[in-house]
Amino acid sequence: MTNPEILTVSDKQAAAVIQSIVLGFANDPITRWCWPSADAYLAAMPRFIMASGGKAFVNKSAYTLEGYRGAALWLPPGIAPDDEALEQLVVDTVDPSKQEELGAAFKELENYHPDQPHWYLPLIAVDSYYQGQGLGALLMKHAVHRCDEDGLEAYLESSNPANVSLYQRHGFEVVGEIEIGSVPLFTPMIRTPR
Repeated sequence: MTNPEILTVSDKQAAAVIQSIVLGFANDPITRWCWPSADAYLAAMPRFIMASGGKAFVNKSAYTLEGYRGAALWLPPGIAPDDEALEQLVVDTVDPSKQEELGAAFKELENYHPDQPHWYLPLIAVDSYYQGQGLGALLMKHAVHRCDEDGLEAYLESSNPANVSLYQRHGFEVVGEIEIGSVPLFTPMIRTPR
């Protein structure tokens, strides 16, 4: 089997890419902690994707595997998630008893986000039907090549301990671990350019 082509996503493809990411995160510890019921998850996750990584679509740094089997939303240097939309999403959709702990975890993550220009990966996912085929590695290899060409660091926050080894294989190093209250583990990671 040949590897699928990796395509840069246009605005017209955004809805299909969002659906692929929603499927890929269906078992993610943190997103399901935030939205444990299927209806809450399916209603909130597309908003979360757009708030955290939606700017990748307009910056031509959103990538998908042909057939929308997976996707990665990278934010280029100087581009940040929509923090206001993220905060509103938490207020609107996360159980109020969880909001304080989640806010503390997000605040702690800010300490690890690099100050210097870097590429930021808020979201990478493979549709659960296609997981285990090396597609996440293809997406990661494609994007870190651009980071290397630019000579810039890359940063991400793993929300699933099962994915840390994938990121390490692509040069990311763990720089901390954040586990506040009942919030599942966040693992911030940085990759220096090659």
